[in-house]
Amino acid sequence: MPDVEALCLGETMVLVAPGAGQPLATAREAVLSVAGAESTVARYLADLGHRVAWAGRVGLDPHGERILSAVGGGGVDVRLVERDPTAPTGVFFKDPAADGTRVHYYRAGSAASRMTPAYLDRLPVSSARVVHQSGVTPALSPQCAETATALFTRAREAGVLCSFDVNHRPGLWDARRAAGPLLSLARQADLVFVGLDEAERVWRTAAPEEVRDLIGPGVSVVVKDGAVGATLFAPHAAPVFVPARPVDVVEPVGAGDAFAAGYLSAWLHDADPAARLALGHRTAALALGSVEDHADARALRPAPESVR
Repeated sequence: MPDVEALCLGETMVLVAPGAGQPLATAREAVLSVAGAESTVARYLADLGHRVAWAGRVGLDPHGERILSAVGGGGVDVRLVERDPTAPTGVFFKDPAADGTRVHYYRAGSAASRMTPAYLDRLPVSSARVVHQSGVTPALSPQCAETATALFTRAREAGVLCSFDVNHRPGLWDARRAAGPLLSLARQADLVFVGLDEAERVWRTAAPEEVRDLIGPGVSVVVKDGAVGATLFAPHAAPVFVPARPVDVVEPVGAGDAFAAGYLSAWLHDADPAARLALGHRTAALALGSVEDHADARALRPAPESVR
């Protein structure tokens, strides 16, 4: 396959959401779409004009077909995705409620959970400029955790940027179980994205500087503080803070993936740190204003000279 700038690895599932915000218990209609942290990052990177591939595993079933069509239709190369005839594609449901949307996962034993380090032999890791994964993958199974570690090992050996979104999902593992593995992957990465709230939940860090100190001085750490803004702590450089853009929030799901994609896009264009954070905020604002996990970001596609 042609060389790609970015390679994103992780699970993507079919999402079932009741129509018009109805609760699952009484809904008579639902809408099917697809969602996955890493494939969402890939879709935004494709919107922003990059050559990007998403790698993962889906079942040899209609749900897998839907995922490949949706992600591939957005300009992402999906030829690396494996189809498993003996395991299903994961599915999850949104359950809207007055006190917030709850999510119910049906992904145990999914095709993606059977991913092993041997799968990495198929991937063009060494020819990419960046590999990206999130903290969802190591929570899926012991072999997925091994795969996540092995991906960063291979990438670092090849001189490829390792990008990691902590992305702690309490529905997959509690903070006590997640803290060690997520910190290990963060310390193995070159670039880490983490929300201040999730860092406090998982690592008991109360301030952005504490997150930076915990992960260590050799890693670039982007600490996101919701509507306040984001701070980049890069090795041997002063911290850079860029405030978030005001936005009417429709649905927060997917905003973190959009931010990561915007930041990585600007990095791929060799933009300065403030411009990377700014494009992250602009892309996240699109996601916050949409009910979908992925909002079309092609209008943000910058000419290279505009982000330098």
